[in-house]
Amino acid sequence: MYSTDMEALPASLASARGKELYDPIGKMQLNGRLILKGGYVIDPKHNLEGEVDISILKGHILEAYKDIKPETGDMVIDCSGLLIVPGLIDIHLHLGDLFEVSTRSINCAAEDGVTLGLSPGAGNTFMAPALLGAEVDRGLPLNLGVFLGAANVLGTMLSTEELIELFIGNLEEKTALNKMTRNKITYITAPLTVGIKDHMGHFLMSDENIERIFEITSKAKLLYMSHTQDPAHAERMVSLSKGRPLHLAHITAVGAGTHAPAEEGMKRVLELCKDENVSGEFVTTMLRASGGSREGLIMTKAAQSLAYEALESGLIDILVSDGQNQSTMKGFGDTRDNIPAILELAEHGVLPLSAAVATMTSNPARLISLRTGNPWWEEKLGNLGTGAHANITIINKKSKLAVYTIVNGEIVSFENRAVRRGEGAGAWVSKFGMVRRTGVGDLSMFSYHK
Repeated sequence: MYSTDMEALPASLASARGKELYDPIGKMQLNGRLILKGGYVIDPKHNLEGEVDISILKGHILEAYKDIKPETGDMVIDCSGLLIVPGLIDIHLHLGDLFEVSTRSINCAAEDGVTLGLSPGAGNTFMAPALLGAEVDRGLPLNLGVFLGAANVLGTMLSTEELIELFIGNLEEKTALNKMTRNKITYITAPLTVGIKDHMGHFLMSDENIERIFEITSKAKLLYMSHTQDPAHAERMVSLSKGRPLHLAHITAVGAGTHAPAEEGMKRVLELCKDENVSGEFVTTMLRASGGSREGLIMTKAAQSLAYEALESGLIDILVSDGQNQSTMKGFGDTRDNIPAILELAEHGVLPLSAAVATMTSNPARLISLRTGNPWWEEKLGNLGTGAHANITIINKKSKLAVYTIVNGEIVSFENRAVRRGEGAGAWVSKFGMVRRTGVGDLSMFSYHK
């Protein structure tokens, strides 16, 4: 006869006892801590690597310590055998703009371990912060920010100087209403962006207009991202930068050979990245030996080897997906390849595991902090230090999947599946920092009383 060990069941299960409802959680003195126990932690920014516990309180990291003793009312996650890293930051992740098959592209990104995504739609207008900010207000499981399309930024009557004032947050209302938009919501929320992106695949801008974008981004401290697939376009952009900051997107696309011989093109673009003002990124899918998600571009082996060398030397230290799960126009990658690519770079000896983790955690946070002049990005994101936002990705190294994705202290995904009560955990991120609500999504229902 079989016997059951009832002691193995949690004492926190609700039941009925003595004809009354037994509510152990309701009667428990909850202290609000979430403890991640027994996992192998890698925090590149703080040179932390080893088996330590992490405690979270009110959406922030409380401490990382060798053996945190749980107390009554703590939530404890057993992370034995799992890898714990800062939440993945994907600074080039198209969300909702690639004709997705489902409407769950943002949820899919969270399931794949992404805790912060920046959406760089080249067609994004000044309305993008309001529209996507409203989505955050209504409940999203990850932190979200946007780039604006370069050609669209120049589409109003605002002068270059007035556009700079807009992004700084100093544009006068009268000027905005007369020269930019009659919609107050649009100009009020327009400064809540991270950067501007040009896209030579969609718009061939004049030297004069590119000069205007460089003036705006360098003086208003926005990240300037340029579409990099044609090496001649990248060379033109670097020449026009005149030493001003420029970020070359998805350099690995050059290695597919669509606009120039793959190996030659990679060498030309990587040479540009040696300039101090130029940074770049590689796509996780295209770095995988298997080719990853094969709906996008595929690099030649020779070009892929050049990418590995650039990572190993530190010339390029940021990875992105440049794509969303479940879309029909994939772009160049897929969030499902992020974690596998990070782990495989370490497995194949291209990077130490800590350096591989840094490519989607501390490194992008550092770059945006540098370009925006806002230390908040580097201090509060991409690391597991005390006081940082509790954005954490917990990984099964064998399956190469996210077991838990934690956003601002809330579990939003478990075993690579969305947790419905995690909707609303995400916040809106801009060059100025993070807000939990933009207010746009609430306007039709209510406003807060001051």
